[in-house]
Amino acid sequence: MLSWGCLLALSLAALTGTKVGAADVPSERNCSTSPPYLPNTVKNTTVQLQKLREQMVSLNISAYIIPNTDAHLSEYIGKPDTRVTFMTGFEGSAGTAVVTQKKAALWTDSRYWVQAEREMDCNWDLEKDVSISSIAQWLIAEVPDGKQIGFDPFLFSLDTQESYSINLQSSGRSLKSVSDNPVDKVWTDRPKIPEEALTILPDRVIERTWEMKVEQMRKIMDDNPYGPTALLLSALDENAWLFNMRGQDIPYHPFFYSYTLLAKDEIWLFIHPQRATEELRKYLNASCPGNPCVQIKDYDKVLEELKKYVARPDIKLWLGTEYTNYAVYEIIKPMDKIMTTSYSPALTTKAVKDETEQRILREAHVRDAVAVMQLLMYLEKAVPEGKESELSAADYANERRSEQKDSRGPSFATISASGPNAALAHYNPTNDTNRMLTVDEMFLIDSGGQYLDGTTDITRTVHWGTPTEMQREAFTRVLMGNIEISRTIFPSGTKGVNMEMLARRALWEVGLNYGHGTGHGVGNYFGVHEWPVGFQSNNIAFKSGMFTSIEPGYYKTNDFGIRIEDIAVTVPAKTKYGNNYLTFDTVSLVPYDRKLIDTSLLSPEQLDWLNAYYDTIRKVMGPELDRQGLENEKDWMLKNTQPFSASSGRVSSSSLILIALVFALLHNIM
Repeated sequence: MLSWGCLLALSLAALTGTKVGAADVPSERNCSTSPPYLPNTVKNTTVQLQKLREQMVSLNISAYIIPNTDAHLSEYIGKPDTRVTFMTGFEGSAGTAVVTQKKAALWTDSRYWVQAEREMDCNWDLEKDVSISSIAQWLIAEVPDGKQIGFDPFLFSLDTQESYSINLQSSGRSLKSVSDNPVDKVWTDRPKIPEEALTILPDRVIERTWEMKVEQMRKIMDDNPYGPTALLLSALDENAWLFNMRGQDIPYHPFFYSYTLLAKDEIWLFIHPQRATEELRKYLNASCPGNPCVQIKDYDKVLEELKKYVARPDIKLWLGTEYTNYAVYEIIKPMDKIMTTSYSPALTTKAVKDETEQRILREAHVRDAVAVMQLLMYLEKAVPEGKESELSAADYANERRSEQKDSRGPSFATISASGPNAALAHYNPTNDTNRMLTVDEMFLIDSGGQYLDGTTDITRTVHWGTPTEMQREAFTRVLMGNIEISRTIFPSGTKGVNMEMLARRALWEVGLNYGHGTGHGVGNYFGVHEWPVGFQSNNIAFKSGMFTSIEPGYYKTNDFGIRIEDIAVTVPAKTKYGNNYLTFDTVSLVPYDRKLIDTSLLSPEQLDWLNAYYDTIRKVMGPELDRQGLENEKDWMLKNTQPFSASSGRVSSSSLILIALVFALLHNIM
């Protein structure tokens, strides 16, 4: 699945109006006509805008900024935090809304431009440059000199607040922190925080107990030369990781609203206390009144308790700036009471899986591959009969995953995209946009599952008819990029951004490219996008035991989309001379569509890798399909993993020289 934070400018096209049953694909709004044309997917936002503007007057602010995040700066958010959707009607996962007394605008990236035009009424302008500098310039143009611009400090990071301040400096406009969010005041039916009890992971999927992890974090603090006395964990996944606990607060993600303050002799866990069962309290307090002993505190009291802690003498609080909200910084005085790094040591430690985590995450991908094979085999038969649509294919994938051991549902909303819909890299089918699957169009499915032992994410692109030569070449070049990264050997400590171009080189050779990132981390029953692993400039360097997606693609506007996504783990590589080198071992075990692979484009090394990968699929998946009694699926797998002939691959330069010599010799003889 593609990470929204890494997406650049993607090709954009309106979806075609293919009929599915009685529903047509809706067109976008047209605000230039009188009256304006609004599709039935639009939400009327006049009332909430009027009420918000009334709140802004009472707060003495001339503009208000509404980010699409939560107090933990999460990429994926729970229903109580969908303020952008409430205000604008736009349901995309990325965007920033700004409201003044006269105007309202939404900034979002190109994945969502079409969606925004279909979901927003004419109260809202769509802005397509998503940078903070663009928003700041708009604010300077719309807000009078000397006026204040409001923001919720719980929804801004320190870096975000500083960036706005820098862009607004010398403009005569200033930021005003408004901790009592005015959107929440007008959102009368705002969803409540979930009340389900929090759960504990079973021992069979844990190698490190929470006590061991606490000890590990304290040792990291002790070894730090700046002398931190406590660590604040704000990211939801690092709290879940530290205590081996899970919740259901974020759709598709097993997180729960929480903070942790981990000092050298005390531990505070901030959650909604009513969600802590007696079993959970016993689990966390087994060592009380000794150490480690977890004190459960009210989630809503975190700032109050932090303020008390930093008031103590000789305190230095360690914060990770990426996931700590600005409200925390506001209560810490003086600022020399804190030390910061981009990521907390919990996130960077979590990124390296221990032996148990590696083993069970591999096992989850084996079971997941069974479900994906079932889907592809079924569609291969059903699509020519005209039986399946994008929505039904997504449902079928979810049903097959639900039958696998330890299934906990999908890991994100399935991207099931046919023909021109697949040219929108983050498309999700709805009743209004749903297309029937046909043998004449390419089909892209990006899906994943949550299992008690792991999180999966895989993308396959297929064609059930006769692909064009351009489609075959584009697919093969995407595959070449996937292979080149997958087979590369690199020194441990190399950053992904330094090898990311390997995924693009085959596409660049013919003037093709893709506008999204090449990969992201993935966790053990965690988020499908697990920071800070991946191929972006702000990802950490690779070490052995890290899992990442590898997912190059190509998208032809209004025609088709291609993405090949596998999950791989970094493992030690054997080299002739050096030590401490790594390579990737692919743990996604589903074959690629054979009819889309032009083996004449592949180098001998790429062909060898592909055949070795298919041999691994046979060796691993054969016994698993036998164990599950899936004879037909095994036959399908064996048919689709037959080795490719070496003679069909690209001829190496040495072979070309040999052929030339033989030809010359024969010519002289004749």
